[in-house]
Amino acid sequence: MPNGHDAGSLVTAQTVAQAVEAAGFTPEILKVVQPAAADAPSVERYMVRTGLWSFGQRAKADKVVKELKELDVRAKTDYLGDDGTETTGPWDMRVLMVDPKAFRGSFKTSIGKSVAKRESTSSMSKLTGAIAGVNGGFFNIHTAKALQGDPVGVSVVGGRLLSEAVPGRSGLVITQGRKARITELKTTVTAISSDGTKIEVNGINRAAGTDELVLYTEEFGGKTAADGGIEVVVDAAQGKVIKVRQAGGIVARGTYLLHGTGLMAVWLQEHGQGTWMKVDNKVIDLRTQQAIPLTPETHVMGGGVGLVRNGRVRITAAADGHASINMMLRRHPRTMVGIDKSGGLILATVDGRNPGVTVGASMVEAAQLMRWLGAKQAINFDGGGSSVMVVGHKAVNRPSDGAERTVGDGLFITP
Repeated sequence: MPNGHDAGSLVTAQTVAQAVEAAGFTPEILKVVQPAAADAPSVERYMVRTGLWSFGQRAKADKVVKELKELDVRAKTDYLGDDGTETTGPWDMRVLMVDPKAFRGSFKTSIGKSVAKRESTSSMSKLTGAIAGVNGGFFNIHTAKALQGDPVGVSVVGGRLLSEAVPGRSGLVITQGRKARITELKTTVTAISSDGTKIEVNGINRAAGTDELVLYTEEFGGKTAADGGIEVVVDAAQGKVIKVRQAGGIVARGTYLLHGTGLMAVWLQEHGQGTWMKVDNKVIDLRTQQAIPLTPETHVMGGGVGLVRNGRVRITAAADGHASINMMLRRHPRTMVGIDKSGGLILATVDGRNPGVTVGASMVEAAQLMRWLGAKQAINFDGGGSSVMVVGHKAVNRPSDGAERTVGDGLFITP
């Protein structure tokens, strides 16, 4: 049983071990190693465990955890198959491969009916008329509930930029309908007023922070915050300024608006009163330093972690924000997308958190699996309870929450 977290420093583990011993139990301090990534070194951590029971005796383990908590020792029951050490499984997974020589359909991303609200992958599948699909990237659980559908990272649907990139993080890029590649991305969004003044836009379709300028498109699907800021409402087709208003309201169809707080509200007051306002969006492929053409057949989805590059395991955990014991070493349900040497798409889900049935995969195991499946490039998408593969608008795996979780976006194969 870890000390409430998966692992910590040796000093912390020793302190916890003393508390466990004082509670009348025999502690064991175990060293665990977070695997090295392409951009992060291996890291030693320590955890404290006491007792060892078969899965059928879990009630006894739960009783010990309860007793420790009553003595203010943070603890949890842990299943050894989840902890990332060597195992023989079992694994339950689904794999779908698209042969580019025979396939005549398209690959598309979807945010569902709106950016702000979360939606099930099967619901998005129906909306796009898909043959099959998987859940997409991570979404923002650290914002207001009504806005949690906002992808954490870049999102382009049908050529429309709906969420800004986290600079340098990995993403799946689809061009010309069914040409896919994985690369690192950044976005630049610039507002240009009719007096010629230019300024950086900080975000798209998300909550605004202090002194920020945020673009809201008609796909947002929620109300902007009445935070004391200023909004400039613009006709999306003509770029004509319709009105300047106090912040807080819907984004009408056929319009977009710029929402400013603090200093950015002052900028809008000074420069947003003219006849027109333009927003220039760019998605940059950081490997080529070229802008990706934003056509109706362009779709871009931010992932979690790059897994395979040029046929070799290359996990970009630090750049993609997941260089931790929990994400690198421990096993979770996973959703992965790969591209083989002929340009074919590989979708895979590994179910987990179901002891005795399927243990999930560590980040290293996910990368090894995609390489074994023939991926020359591969990326990790959101996992855990979000992991789902749908065929014919129905889940064909077993999500670990017991039912489909609503998510921010999805990747789909359409006829």
